[in-house]
Amino acid sequence: MWPRTDFLELLGITHPIIQAPMAGLAPPALTAAVCNAGALGSLGCGPLPLALVREQVMTLREATNQPFNLNFFVHPHPRINPRETARVRAKLAPYFEEFRLGPIPEPTEPFPPFDKERLDLVLEFRPRVVCFHFGLPEASAVRQIKEAGCIVLSSATTVAEARWLEANGADVIIAQGFDAGGHRGSFSGSPGAGMVGTMALVPQIVDAVRVPVVAAGGIADGRGIAAAFALGASGVQMGTAFLGCPEATVSPLYRAQLRAATDEITVLTRAFTGRPARAMRNRFVAEMADTETLDFPLQASLTGPLSRLPNDEARAAFSPFWAGQAAPLVRDLPARQLVEKIVAEAQQLIGQKSFTQRDEDR
Repeated sequence: MWPRTDFLELLGITHPIIQAPMAGLAPPALTAAVCNAGALGSLGCGPLPLALVREQVMTLREATNQPFNLNFFVHPHPRINPRETARVRAKLAPYFEEFRLGPIPEPTEPFPPFDKERLDLVLEFRPRVVCFHFGLPEASAVRQIKEAGCIVLSSATTVAEARWLEANGADVIIAQGFDAGGHRGSFSGSPGAGMVGTMALVPQIVDAVRVPVVAAGGIADGRGIAAAFALGASGVQMGTAFLGCPEATVSPLYRAQLRAATDEITVLTRAFTGRPARAMRNRFVAEMADTETLDFPLQASLTGPLSRLPNDEARAAFSPFWAGQAAPLVRDLPARQLVEKIVAEAQQLIGQKSFTQRDEDR
């Protein structure tokens, strides 16, 4: 049914689609629906308290017996620089005064990196797939996760990052193009990291590594899946496409923003969290462009109150509406129906074209 099946066979799933983790937007109900449709559902565990991660995993296990993915952030502990903090707080002060939010919070670390407690949780639950953003944890943690029978995935935004991930234990590389919504998975520090589009990035990573490659960024329907296979990928990761599903934890305001999306509406911004992430342009994004931010995730502890403003107009101007460049292609369909539809679209296109098996001797 698919031109390339290495990814499917490795994970034991039917359809080569990963629902992107999207912490806070993809609850167990969405993850389970995707899994039960034959694709790989994901829980975004990075910013969640450990107790909530445990609760969501247990809920998910009750809803599906299919493979699922737990995703974690792998970022260094941020440093707090008093001078930088003073400058950022001064930049935010007019907004806090405008909406009478009181004092600007002092920076805190709203969630830790992948630590021993999170490793212990992974080793306890032993999900089929564990996926990381911003690189990989230390070698001993990767080894323990793999010894527990988990498949390790991570995102690369350059060829060099993909090679590093393969050399350090990743079983599958997610080639995350510039088009993708949410945080860039970049971790190399290269000036060009995170700036290569999906169409250019995927075939270069395919040529550079021997593990299966999953295309991510700008893919929202069967056309994108067929294109990814033509570029040599073994699957796709789709995030924004699933935000139209009723199972997604998306507010009415967020859904309205998605329905009104155009091809030019999203931009990369550090304003909300301190790391580059693709979101819909609004007043806060525009006014904070090129402004200094605190290290990730300290910035989020300062900007958080602005996303909880009292009315839709204010929230629309100051909330992070994460979305990729394919936002206008979002369809309001239940997750199972969406998976079935895009699979049918992709297979019809693939059946009309000539797709060749990846060269195993490369």
